[in-house]
Amino acid sequence: MEIILALGILMLLGFLGAKVSNRLKFPMVTGFIVVGMLLSPSVSGIVSKELIEQVAPITDIALGIIAFLVGGSLSINRLRRLSKQILWITMVQASLATIFVALLIILLVPYMTNLDFSFIISMALILGAVSAATAPAATLAIVHEYRAKGPLTTTLLAIVALDDAVCIVFFVICAALAEVIIGSGISLYSVFQPLISILSSILLGITVSAVSHFLKKVVHGNEEVLTVALSMVFVTSGLARLLNADPLLANMVFGFIVENYVGFETMFTVLESIENVIFALFFTLAGTHFDLGLMTAALPLALIVIIGRFSGKYIGSYIGGLISKAPEVIRKYIGLGLLPKAGVTVGLILFVAEVASFEPFIEIALNAILASVILNELAAPPLTKYAIFKAGEAYKG
Repeated sequence: MEIILALGILMLLGFLGAKVSNRLKFPMVTGFIVVGMLLSPSVSGIVSKELIEQVAPITDIALGIIAFLVGGSLSINRLRRLSKQILWITMVQASLATIFVALLIILLVPYMTNLDFSFIISMALILGAVSAATAPAATLAIVHEYRAKGPLTTTLLAIVALDDAVCIVFFVICAALAEVIIGSGISLYSVFQPLISILSSILLGITVSAVSHFLKKVVHGNEEVLTVALSMVFVTSGLARLLNADPLLANMVFGFIVENYVGFETMFTVLESIENVIFALFFTLAGTHFDLGLMTAALPLALIVIIGRFSGKYIGSYIGGLISKAPEVIRKYIGLGLLPKAGVTVGLILFVAEVASFEPFIEIALNAILASVILNELAAPPLTKYAIFKAGEAYKG
C-alpha cells in the first residue's frame, strides 16, 4: 500500500476507534491500539510488515514529541513539594518490579523449559531489570485527554520520567551479573555503554535547551514557535541516534529545562494543539506491531512478566508512599498508572540480543517482552484513567 494512503487510513480509522472507545468509557489510547491491531499483518494484513518498517521514523518523531511534553510537565516548584514522595515511590516500585519478575521466572520457568538453570537465572535478571521501566506515551495521552491536574498526576509524571533512568542503571548491574553467572565474564562494553548513553542524553538535552534560549529571542507568533519546537525535537532525536544516546531521555531533559529555566512555555502550548494527531499516529502504529503467532508462543512467559511487574509496581508504590508519608490517594492509586512499557524495555532487550552468551534464551525472552508490551498497552490505559478519576484529578469526562 502507498505510504501516504496508509497513514491517512491509519489516522482516520484510529480516530474512529478512539470515538468508539470513548463511547465505551475507555480512553482514546485503547481505541487507537485496538484499531492498529486489527490492521496488523497477523490479523487483517491491511498494513504490511514492510510498511511498518518504512514508517518507523514517524514513530520515533512522535515519541520524541511525547517525551518533550513529559519533560515540560515537570515543574520544579511542584516537584519540590513532592520530591520525597517521588524518590521513595520511584526507587521502591522499580526495585520490587525487578525482584518480583526475577523471582517468578526462577520459580516457574524451570517447569516450562529445558534450559540450564544458570541461563534461567540470567534471563530472570535481565527480564527483571527491563521491567522497571515505564513508557510515558500512554500516561501522558490520558493525562491530557482528561485534563488531569493534582498531586497524583504530578507525582505520576515525575516517576514515569525517572523510571527509565533507574531501569538503565538496574539493567547495567543485572546484565553484568548475568554474564558472570553464565561464565562468560563481564564485558566492559556492556557495563559502560548504557551509562554513557544516559550521560550523553542529558548533555544533549542541556545543549539543545541552550540553543532554544537564543531562538526564543527571534521567534514571533504561534506558527513560528511550532516550526521551532518541531525542528528542535527532530534535531534532538536525530543527534541522539547519531551519538548512541537515548532520544527519549534527551527530549525529556530538553522539555524539563525549557519549562523551568528557559521560559519558553509557548513551545508546549503549540505542540499540545496538535497532540491528538501525534497520539493517533503513534498508538495506531504501535498496535500494528501485534503478532498473533508471537503472542501464542510467548504467552506463558509474558504473563509471568506481567504479573510480577504489576505486583512489584503496585505494592512497591504503596510501600514507597507509606515510607514517604504520601497521602492515601497517592498510595492507593499511583501504582495503577505505572503499567505502560515500550521503548526502553524493548531497546534494552534488543541490546542484549547482540551478546553471544545470551543466545540460548534471548529469543524466548525477546518474544515474551514484545507480547507483554502489547498486553500492557491494552490493559494499562483504562487503569490509568481509573486512578486519575478516583483521585478526583480529571476535569473532563
